[in-house]
Amino acid sequence: MAIDYDKLINWKFDPVEQNYTSKDSILYALGVGLSADPLDLDQLRFTYEEDQLALPTMAVVMAYPGFFLKNPEFGVDWVKVLHGEQGIEIHKTLPAVGHVVGETRITEIIDKGEGRGALIYSDRKVYDKASGDHLATLTSTTFARGDGGFGGPTEGAPAPHVLPERDCDSVVELPTLPQAALIYRLSGDFNPLHADPRIATAAGFKAPILHGLATLGAAGHAILKDACGYNPDKFKSLRLRFTSPVYPGETIVTEIWKDGADVSFRCKVKERDVVVLNNGHATIA
Repeated sequence: MAIDYDKLINWKFDPVEQNYTSKDSILYALGVGLSADPLDLDQLRFTYEEDQLALPTMAVVMAYPGFFLKNPEFGVDWVKVLHGEQGIEIHKTLPAVGHVVGETRITEIIDKGEGRGALIYSDRKVYDKASGDHLATLTSTTFARGDGGFGGPTEGAPAPHVLPERDCDSVVELPTLPQAALIYRLSGDFNPLHADPRIATAAGFKAPILHGLATLGAAGHAILKDACGYNPDKFKSLRLRFTSPVYPGETIVTEIWKDGADVSFRCKVKERDVVVLNNGHATIA
């Protein structure tokens, strides 16, 4: 069955409402590695309820519509989809406690050709329920590996951000806990690939892997620490490509280039010297 381009591009998603508490914000921060050093007072602001702050990257788990590509009406071979890219734009600093509404839409579907897959682009706008304030816009690219050749548009995919050719300006090393994926999944992604060693082995991995969005959270932490001084008001946007999985317990090394308000970055796993996030770009105030 081929992708039904017209049905998918015109699909009307129901708004998703979510109440989140101080505990939810703390749990998200712990899941992406904050307070690995519990004596670090800058990080404690995100993992302790007194004068609590929310991580900007927490927007990715807000008012999520679920794994909608499993809908058989769309004709997507959902077993073969991968999360290719993710972007976050912060319009207003996220509160640590809130009630939000998410509105999702498909923005484009690019046909890479028979045997080459398809790219499905979507965005989700997150609003404060009470005030109507636009808090964040999340953009996502899904690589549908089994769905090329359905007859859709063949052009329009944006070029990835190009990293500077000079040496990076700074490096941030952040550890992940061996149980990081088990903590992060409590923020809403219960895919057993990240918890059950039997599922992970069947999928070709030596052990459960860390969620890609948890790795993104570690990159966001590095930017927040190095370029924003742990002030979330300064964190405006982030975009990156997923290139390889992380195993919980590994160390994520973020290489950072600073050019005024523009920050370029990529992430490697220290233990295996593998690039896991690439073509990263962030903007700061």
